[in-house]
Amino acid sequence: MRTTTHSIGRLRRPVLGSILLALLGACGGGEPQPDGEGRLTLFNGTDLSNWSVLGEGSWRVEDGTITADGSGADASFLVSDASFADFELELEFWVDTEANSGVFIRCGDPESVDEASCYEINIFDTRPDQTYRTGAIMNVAEPSEFVYTGGQWNRYEIAADGNRLQVTLNGRDMVDVEDSRLSAGPIALQHGSGTVRFRNVRIREL
Repeated sequence: MRTTTHSIGRLRRPVLGSILLALLGACGGGEPQPDGEGRLTLFNGTDLSNWSVLGEGSWRVEDGTITADGSGADASFLVSDASFADFELELEFWVDTEANSGVFIRCGDPESVDEASCYEINIFDTRPDQTYRTGAIMNVAEPSEFVYTGGQWNRYEIAADGNRLQVTLNGRDMVDVEDSRLSAGPIALQHGSGTVRFRNVRIREL
């Protein structure tokens, strides 16, 4: 596993029109439309169009945010109907101090989401083993520093470009690593415990 030191911004390349058309054709009702920079808004702030619930979660739209709360024996997920290979994903999240959540990318099986079948960018400030806490990619790369996210809005920027994976949290570079295990798949948002909220979920294919 080799790390590099480039920033996510250096990965930006023009979006190919054919890729966008294919992506839009794959999405269901309420299809997202690209903005002037080619970014697709995956959450419209109104409903959960283009997403499917996996598990027994309480996923809903509340005050313009994707929200889940409560507790259960198993984690639940909100899984994108569309799949993505190389991309830049940006989103904002809010969690309470005890929450267990995460952003999963390149999920190989949308019916079985976990850190083995996806890359999990963790959101778990109070994880008992802090090795792969918030900002880490589970079982792939530790975060460069500890950033505490409970009780405030935070911003993730996640880039996947071939074997290269990058994670930025609130403007801080957390992970820059190469891993070839997974190449494409849906995105999934996790609720494990506590209260989690997401908003401004946007993606741009590379």
